[in-house]
Amino acid sequence: MAAVKKMTTIVFLGSVRENRMGLRVAKFMVKQLQEANQNVELFDPLEMPAGLLTKPLHHYQDRSTAPQWLVEADKKLRAADAIVVVSAEYNHAIPPALSNLMDHFPCSSFAYKPSAIVCYSMGPFGGMRAAMSLRCFLGELGCLSVSNIFGIPTVQNAFDADGKPLNDRMISGAKMLITQLDWHAHAMANHRNAVGIPS
Repeated sequence: MAAVKKMTTIVFLGSVRENRMGLRVAKFMVKQLQEANQNVELFDPLEMPAGLLTKPLHHYQDRSTAPQWLVEADKKLRAADAIVVVSAEYNHAIPPALSNLMDHFPCSSFAYKPSAIVCYSMGPFGGMRAAMSLRCFLGELGCLSVSNIFGIPTVQNAFDADGKPLNDRMISGAKMLITQLDWHAHAMANHRNAVGIPS
């Protein structure tokens, strides 16, 4: 039996609000992905000098003149096999920091790889209204989301400050999502290797 390739996943964190719960969720997801034998990179808009989008990478005729952080982040994104989006819900919609960061990159950087949605809220709906918008958004980027959505209601009661889960549902929910994402990531990677990407 051939060795199974270790997948690489980029986790996009969507919230920059004060006392954000999203960092707890992101820490948890990074650990769960690593335990599932994946290489993981976290893209946090508070840690990346993105700023409000004025010029995305694909608007630079000469990419050597683009900001170095953006060029390096794009290389990591293109090399990844899957995307995980950890998103809050701002006014029932996608957080602007999330779409702002992702829009710094061209669709081709996301294309032909799967994505997974992890959404949360402090209320009972677990960010599902934002998740529905994210399905469309991710589809337009070319990284279709898997059918499972990991929704986390009352997130303030689900993790401690270090991302440690406070109930068993967090572990089982993450594993269900990651299992599906991993299957799609391997399937798409195999097909990319076999036939390439349409030009």
